[in-house]
Amino acid sequence: MAEVEGAESVLDYAVRDGGVLDYRRTFTPPPLRGQGIAREVVLFGLDYARDNGIKIIPTCPYVAKIIRENPSYAGLVADTD
Repeated sequence: MAEVEGAESVLDYAVRDGGVLDYRRTFTPPPLRGQGIAREVVLFGLDYARDNGIKIIPTCPYVAKIIRENPSYAGLVADTD
């Protein structure tokens, strides 16, 4: 979560079996959109997972897009087969 001008931008997640984090959605209030806040929140979440050896499921299309744009995060994605 990031708070800007009293409004919260969030990366919504759920903890799955084995401690895998399912990054489900991002939300930034409309007046704050277009400022890169959601990107920073997602990057923080990805760095947190990497720093703590946690796998993720990028259910949120925006999280998946950030991973495609930054292949160094690809190793965080859990094998869901």
